[in-house]
Amino acid sequence: MSKLLIVDDEIDIREFARNFFKKRGIEVFTASGGSDAQEIIEHENPNLVLLDVRMEEITGVELLRNVREKGNNVKVIMVSGVEDESVIDEAHNLGILGFIHKPLVLDELEKIVLKELHPE
Repeated sequence: MSKLLIVDDEIDIREFARNFFKKRGIEVFTASGGSDAQEIIEHENPNLVLLDVRMEEITGVELLRNVREKGNNVKVIMVSGVEDESVIDEAHNLGILGFIHKPLVLDELEKIVLKELHPE
């Protein structure tokens, strides 16, 4: 079973996305911040991470940098409601697959996630 980690400090987004992907047969983990997310990445080895850019504890880019420094090349898609070219550039340099803008469009999100979890 594919594993998806959703990292977002907004509980509504986490729970909505968790339920949405669980119904599609994906094992879903959620984290509200960087330390929880890092632990899940290390112990559960998800196939894909949906990572919010702006969080209270640390930013998504800082978390991604920490993960990469530990040698983990987990697939990551960044999610944000803010357009900041420097953040987008840094995230791309850290090897993200893509960038999704909030508000989330479920059809688009589903296509992207399922493509990465179930490549043909």
